[in-house]
This record gives sequence, C-alpha cells and structure tokens, in this order.
Amino acid sequence: MPNLTNIAYLVSASLFIIGLRRLNSPATARRGNQIAAAGMLVAIVTTLLANRILSPLEVIGGATVGAAIGLYLARTVKMTAMPEMVAAFNGFGGAASALVAGAEVNNLLAENIPMQPTETVTILISILIGTVTFTGSIVALGKLSGRINGNPVSFPGMRALTLLAVAGALGAGGAMALAPTSLPSVAGMGGPLAAALGIALLAALLGVLLVIPIGGADMPVVVALLNSYSGIAAAATGFVLSNTALIVSGALVGASGLILTTIMCDAMNRSLLNVLLGGFGGDSGDAAGPAASQEGRTVRQTHADDVAILTSYADRVVVVPGYGMAVAQAQHVVRELFDLLSKRDVDVKFAIHPVAGRMPGHMNVLLAEANVPYDKLVDMDDINAELENTDVVLVIGANDVVNPAAHNDPSSPIYGMPILNVENARNIIVFKRSMRPGYAGVQNELFFNPKTQMLFGDAKETVEGLIGEIKGL
Repeated sequence: MPNLTNIAYLVSASLFIIGLRRLNSPATARRGNQIAAAGMLVAIVTTLLANRILSPLEVIGGATVGAAIGLYLARTVKMTAMPEMVAAFNGFGGAASALVAGAEVNNLLAENIPMQPTETVTILISILIGTVTFTGSIVALGKLSGRINGNPVSFPGMRALTLLAVAGALGAGGAMALAPTSLPSVAGMGGPLAAALGIALLAALLGVLLVIPIGGADMPVVVALLNSYSGIAAAATGFVLSNTALIVSGALVGASGLILTTIMCDAMNRSLLNVLLGGFGGDSGDAAGPAASQEGRTVRQTHADDVAILTSYADRVVVVPGYGMAVAQAQHVVRELFDLLSKRDVDVKFAIHPVAGRMPGHMNVLLAEANVPYDKLVDMDDINAELENTDVVLVIGANDVVNPAAHNDPSSPIYGMPILNVENARNIIVFKRSMRPGYAGVQNELFFNPKTQMLFGDAKETVEGLIGEIKGL
C-alpha cells in the first residue's frame, strides 16, 4: 500500500518539524522531544512493516526491548555524563548509516544489480561520514569522560596522515563510482564491497585523527558538529534506500547541528576551521583547596556566613552556573538557594553562556532537571545589560566564560570571546575548588578582581553551607 506508506512518512516528517520547532524554547522542549520521538516511531514501524522486514509481533518485541534500554539509560545516566551520552548517540547514528549503506552494497552484488554512479556517491557519503562520526564520537566520549586525555594530542606527520586518509577514501570511492565492475575481489568479497570496507577503515582512522587534536575546551563545538555529521550521513542513507522520512529527518538534524555549531563558534569568537586545526585547553587537574596568589597578586577568600549576609540583603542576585556545578551535582541545592532567596524578595536570575559546560545547552538541561523556572534562565546577551545593576553575582563552577582576559589580554587564546561581564557587578562570589585554570587552560583574571571573593570547596557542599547560614539569619 504505497499511498498509505507515503502518508505515514509525511506524518512522521511533520512530527519531526513540529518537534524541532518546540525545541526552540525550554518551556516546550520536553514536549518537542516527545513529538519528534513519536515521528521516529512512526517512520521505523512503517519502514519495517511496509518492506516486510519484520512481523508485527517482532516489531512490538523490538520496540519493547528498545524502550526498556532507553528507560534504563534515562534513569541511570547522571547529568554530568549527559555530554558523553550525546556523543555516544551521535556515534551510534553514524555507525548505523554506514552499516546500512554497506549492506546495500552487498545486496546489489548478491542480486547482480549494477551500481549507478549517483547511487554510489550517496553510498560513499553514508559510509565515509557515518564512520567518521562513529570513531570521532568515541574519541569525544573518551575526552569528555576523562578516559582519554582532554588536552590536544598530536604527533609528527599527523596532518600528512590525515590528508592521506582523505585521499585514499575519496580515491576508493571514485573507483566505486566510475568503474565498479573493474574492481578486484578481495578475500572472497566483491570489488565494490571490498572498496566499501576500505573506505570504512580509512574513515575510521580519519575520525580519530580529526578529533584527538581538539582540546577539551572545544568539546561543545565538536559535539554539535558530530551531531550534524550524523544527520548528513542519515540523509545520504535515505537517498540510498529511497526513504523519504530518513532524508527529511537526516536533513533536519544535519542543518540544525550545523547552525548550532556556528552559534558555538560565534560564542567563542573562533572559526570552525580554527577549532578543528587549533584546539586549545584540556585537563586542568583541578585539585581541592586554595592556591597561592600569582605574580604578587592577592585574592580575597570568604566564608558562607559572610556570603549569606551579602545575598540575603541584596535586591538582585545573578547565578552563573558552570561545569563545576554539574560535577558536584549541585543543581538541586542551587534551586533550593533560589527558593530561599526568592522568599526574601531577592530577584534571582541565572546567566547562561552558550558554551558553559561540555555540550550545547548543558546548563539549561541541568537547571531544568532541578525545576528552575524557565523565565529565570537568561541568555548572555540579555543578562550582560543587567549586570551593572546587580548586587551580587554567584559564579558556581564556571571559569572561562567569565574570564575578563577575553576583553583585556590580546595575547590570551580566548581574547575576543564573548563572555558574561560579571566583573561589572557590585560584588562577585566565586565558588571553586581551587585557583587552577578552567578547561581552556587559561588563568582567570576575575579571581584577582578587588570585587571578587573566593569561596573554596565542593560546589554542593559550599552551597549547602550557604543555605544553612541564610536559614539561621
């Protein structure tokens, strides 16, 4: 029933678009995610049943198992591990596209159907980009989780090896497209299938070579870019299979991922090419406790009781969340602090920088989990105009996104990067484990600002101490 199949694909494509549109706002993002998931379910079930790949009972069984795995991951993966899970999803999406394209090559050979040049090009794109996405995402996952050194990794001849891998993959793809029948068999595999395997191996190497030289500070951009890659690979696979729903969904993911990558690069005042070729920053080895002042500069240390008085009698407080808050799992106690200050008629807002954390929207997700009101989350461009009239800024685990060196030091690698201008506030309290630099590896000039006071310790413990002091006032 081709008409019914096309209608189902149209419904799924519409649900994708509606879901993506609702992801535009934190208030509707959860519903948008559910709508898009429903669209994917419609597309998958339609494909499996229309092509008689599985029986209805097998579809129900597979959906049940998949739903159980998804529910388990949703309930057990910590919010600090969310960037790694997103990287894994990107990788699995790329691997699926590459495997489907490879299976199509095998099917064409088995049925003795000649490969057309245009079909071969889409297969090449699916295998190449899909495999690059898979191995690149595995490396990104390793860097984000700490299993791989977060610092940029390079070795002599790496650029030359990268270019050779690209040339080899494109050469094998060109041979597949222009002369598939003349390709020799390898280990019992038909020539085109052997070429596809060779492309996959070179692409796997290429994915590693493209991501390992990128420093941890650029991981939000890498995650967004790999997300775009996975969409492009899926769209190409849709052309291979002549599947409308896959083409639409892949194009939406590819385009939205690329737009998000551009936003991330703009937020860091860097080009995508600079990110890919000139990654900086990485593991800082953030040990607990204050460190000695540098270059004769002094820092002011404070304690929870003093911060309690300062915030309780303030008119306006702005909280700047960062990755340190995520590591400490402090989002729920931060919400409790918000409620406590709000009851004292303190106007509390949260300043969100686009690249705070380890993935796009990381802070939004954390605060949403703690049920912080959406209207209290304010983007960088909007909150910067209010910081001059802010009594107290609480920087909880953020570092590079509030570093004034981005404005003041032309020699700094983050110079020109748009930041949250917290130095304009009347009082600045920095919650941090130590004086060590952030993920970009750059010392934070904010620590030495005369208006800044450092509250050292684990973010969750220090916020809990602050809450206890406020309750005692």
